[in-house]
Amino acid sequence: MPDSPPAPLPSFRAIVPAGGAGTRLWPLSRAGAPKFLHDLTGTGRTLLQATVDRLAPLAGPDGVVVVTGEAHAAAVRAQLDLAPDALLLEPAPRDSMAAIGLATAVLAEREGDVVVGSFAADHVITGEGFADAVAQAVAAARTGYVTTVGIAATGPSTAFGYVRSGEPLGLPDAPDARRAAGFTEKPDAATAAAYLATGEYTWNAGMFVARAEVLLGHLARLHPALHDGLREVAAAWDTPRRAEVLSRVWPGLPRIAIDHAIAEPVAAEGGVAVVPARFAWDDVGDVASLAGLLPADADGVRALGDPDLVVALRAAGATVVPGGGRLVAVLGLPDVVVVDTPDAVLVTDRAHAQEVRAVVEAVRERRPDLL
Repeated sequence: MPDSPPAPLPSFRAIVPAGGAGTRLWPLSRAGAPKFLHDLTGTGRTLLQATVDRLAPLAGPDGVVVVTGEAHAAAVRAQLDLAPDALLLEPAPRDSMAAIGLATAVLAEREGDVVVGSFAADHVITGEGFADAVAQAVAAARTGYVTTVGIAATGPSTAFGYVRSGEPLGLPDAPDARRAAGFTEKPDAATAAAYLATGEYTWNAGMFVARAEVLLGHLARLHPALHDGLREVAAAWDTPRRAEVLSRVWPGLPRIAIDHAIAEPVAAEGGVAVVPARFAWDDVGDVASLAGLLPADADGVRALGDPDLVVALRAAGATVVPGGGRLVAVLGLPDVVVVDTPDAVLVTDRAHAQEVRAVVEAVRERRPDLL
């Protein structure tokens, strides 16, 4: 018998920043149609829809707020059944702290000191344990911690940041919560392997949970100009003054990621907790990541889209995206990755997938219209 859905967590609100272009997934992901708007797992749900599907039972039917750019507003509205005030539109991207801070400040204006949690719109989460990890993170956040969810590393990846776990916090409602001893940006392979050997490190997936006033209080102390600007915008958000205040204040807001603005300095002060996760996680960081998300045939060939449009012979481990509506044939190229779209085709292999950004820069010089 399937488990019953989780009950909403009292006074918990979920923030979903939906931004970025996902350039390492080009030509599938582009500035006008970023990866969060795509179904990359073959489930029939886009990454954005799947993110909201996970969060709505925990935050309640009206407890999810999405922050995105004006260019993506129509697509987001088409994919999600959101109340008008649950979609916050940025005039221009100012990095993750501005997006998350805006939503936090608006929610504080509307509802007071709720617990907010930020969860990226373009990650894939499978398996059990997500609801429990969020519930423990919320419990730790209620006591005043900025809490992150640490992902069990499957190997010494150099593509992710790491968070080090310290001593247990001894919180009855968050028994797995530990003090976060510090964050490290993407290390080299040897350092990553040494981290994992200690058993103290998990991947940093950028999930942060905190009471609204705690998060904003740290921001006021550490980055007062950003805090004051966001508070001014939030105070005008639900009034006729929104457009005027946004146009005046937003362009001058400092650009900084929440990891650098809050997580790292507050962890150094002992104010960050980490809850280890049991679920599987993937940030779909490049075209090779698709291989781990799609079912394989007997030869290890994976297709995103209509499998009848893929013919792969002596191409074990190939990943093919027949997005152009035509048949794609691969012969004698193991581990090849082919992404076919109506106006551009990418051919690489899994070993070079992280280098697609270099292709994007070359395309930017010759055909910027394809980005």
